[in-house]
Amino acid sequence: MAAAGSRAMPAVTTRIPARLDRLPWSRFHALVIAALGITWILDGLEVTIVGAVSAVLQDRRTLGLTPEEIGAVASFYVAGAVAGALVFGWLTDRFGRKRMFYLTLAVYLVGVALSAVAQDFWSFALFRAITGAGIGGEYAAINSAIDELMPARLRGRIDLIVNGSYWLGAAAGAAATLVLLDPAVLPVNLGWRVGFGIGAVLGLVILALRRAVPESPRWLVTHGHAQAAEDAVAEIERRVTQRTDLLPVEDDAPLTIHPRRSFGFILVARAMLGLYRTRALLAVVLMLAQAFLYNALFFTYGLVLSRFYDVPPQQTGLYLLPLAAGNFLGPLLLGHFFDTIGRRAMISATYVVSGLLLAGTGYAFAAGMLDAATQTLAWCAIFFFASAAASAAYLTASEIFPLETRALAISCFYAIGTAAGGIVAPWLFGKLIGVGSRWYIFEGYAAAAVLMLVAALVEWRIGIDAERRSLEAIARPLAAGES
Repeated sequence: MAAAGSRAMPAVTTRIPARLDRLPWSRFHALVIAALGITWILDGLEVTIVGAVSAVLQDRRTLGLTPEEIGAVASFYVAGAVAGALVFGWLTDRFGRKRMFYLTLAVYLVGVALSAVAQDFWSFALFRAITGAGIGGEYAAINSAIDELMPARLRGRIDLIVNGSYWLGAAAGAAATLVLLDPAVLPVNLGWRVGFGIGAVLGLVILALRRAVPESPRWLVTHGHAQAAEDAVAEIERRVTQRTDLLPVEDDAPLTIHPRRSFGFILVARAMLGLYRTRALLAVVLMLAQAFLYNALFFTYGLVLSRFYDVPPQQTGLYLLPLAAGNFLGPLLLGHFFDTIGRRAMISATYVVSGLLLAGTGYAFAAGMLDAATQTLAWCAIFFFASAAASAAYLTASEIFPLETRALAISCFYAIGTAAGGIVAPWLFGKLIGVGSRWYIFEGYAAAAVLMLVAALVEWRIGIDAERRSLEAIARPLAAGES
């Protein structure tokens, strides 16, 4: 690929973005969400199983891991996700959304299947890294595809609900561990392996569903496939009008672009670090704060339950279930307001409330004012708002940059935030839990709370009012002219 991008082709005037944005909600849109968004359900299923079995994996009849090694395994997973996001993010912008959401799912399923047969710390850590590489790539390919296919007026709530559906899988995983980790049902060294195996089998179904999802017409037209883009939009319109004869009038004006087969790193870097550098700062801060909170809290919660509240490993699923419910209900019930009240107000509010609740709950935990049940209820309240905030971070990274850099932007900011918050946090909290001091752990919770409050301030000051606006109005495509 040339340093400044391949040579531009003859200009094309298109109404494809306007035609996609004016479409009414239909079975086609529901199918796209089911085929792409269901990955988050599967991801939530197996990641929650990892969190729930963390105590079981310390048993010498399983892998015999220490708390520090369990934290390190989580860090390996996140490191793989960072690498996968960067590699597959670039490939998604270069070769299209559809090819990559097949490939990334395949990598993810290989990692899950191998995790089921791990024999020691190093094999388990390696297989979790492979799994993470797949899911990191999925974030870029799926979020960009969904945003480019959904009508602008619904994009915010849909994106939040899709990302929040991770917690439906988390709830299913928590419920499954009640059976998988019950020694009366399955041997100690078999139940956790069966959980990963089930996840791999279920993932095969998703591959079949994705056959019905088209390539993004927006990506096609900017990369020199104008006729394929027109055909794709016509087919989408045909499927939508199977239940209605009329389509709304297109509101937006035609867009003139200069397609390229590829866009070089210089052109992309000039946009990301020049014209859009303030937006880049916004995305980094939002991603970092939510990644630290989630990787610090949720993925070590099984250890907190067993170490400080003497909850048996086979019962941790009972406490993870309500946490998963709170995480899903947040985006589901609050998502509508991100399209009506607006992005800036809602993102700032959810980050502020999450940070304040976390600080208060962390102090109550350190002071011994909570038991396992009240601790869980407090976390439910935090995650109700934090889940909407985290989903909004991914939405922000996806919609505020030009189409040609969308997947790469998602992957870069996911990688930066996750590397800082996701690799360090599990290791740090694993060490703090291993020490056994509640007040040490509170210091970690306080740090996460401060990050959330800082992110809220940054959003309020430099956030983008993207609600009900087309992607091209929020960030003009690079192919539409020089940036």
